[in-house]
Amino acid sequence: MTRIIDSHCHIYPDKIALKAVSAVDRFYDGLPREHYDGTTATLLREGKKAGVTQFVVHSVATTPAQVPSINRFIAKAQQDADGAFIGLAALHPDSPTLRNDLEEALALGLKGVKVHPDFQRFEVDGEKARALYALCVEYGIPVLVHTGDFRYDYSNPERTARVLRDFPDLKMIGAHFGGWSVWDRALEHLTGFENLYVDTSSSFYWLGGEKALALIRAFGADRVLYGTDYPMWPQGEDLAFLSRLPLTEEEREKILWKNCARLYQHFFDDTEDPAHV
Repeated sequence: MTRIIDSHCHIYPDKIALKAVSAVDRFYDGLPREHYDGTTATLLREGKKAGVTQFVVHSVATTPAQVPSINRFIAKAQQDADGAFIGLAALHPDSPTLRNDLEEALALGLKGVKVHPDFQRFEVDGEKARALYALCVEYGIPVLVHTGDFRYDYSNPERTARVLRDFPDLKMIGAHFGGWSVWDRALEHLTGFENLYVDTSSSFYWLGGEKALALIRAFGADRVLYGTDYPMWPQGEDLAFLSRLPLTEEEREKILWKNCARLYQHFFDDTEDPAHV
């Protein structure tokens, strides 16, 4: 079986999942695809139908008070998924206990951090966010950051570039090819950074094949991760889109799983050395 890792999946407890997904849908003024329900069961069922073997899962804390409960939920989901989930910690830059929040999340077994500046309302290059990045560098973990939105200026490429220049040891994944809805600005400001990866989530529908291929070439196949933004997009549809792009088999494998495996290397046990994937 071909290995595939979906590097960008939001999950929620069953009792609030539909409410949470509906809120995200409203935040984006409605999406052009019918979304899934946001539960772990649906992610595993639908993802495995499409051939996905592992999933990077996370959620976003809209207030500092939500951080502990979200991280316990993600950690439990990771544990229950029997190797299928790689869990990321929710952090909020406004938390007065940021270091403790991260240390507790890592003690739970989570493998990185997810933040969404536009949803959490903080500037990606602001001082509080910089304290968060410094902790990620200190603990050697990657941070997945929502990047780009033509409606706001929290996480647009110019700001993201400042972070990458100021934190050369930070391992950042810029979601949505580094600039959702402002992809030309991502091309202008974000290519060439050795400390930046990008994922493909919530992008293919708007980009089309020619522009998506141009972004992959500009960032380099070594730095692109397949991701869907579940529950907003179906894995099978995005995989079919990728299969139509004129990529080499080596490039496709890097995008589908090898790059992600290297980033989250602490997830893997001693029998599988991510440095050699």
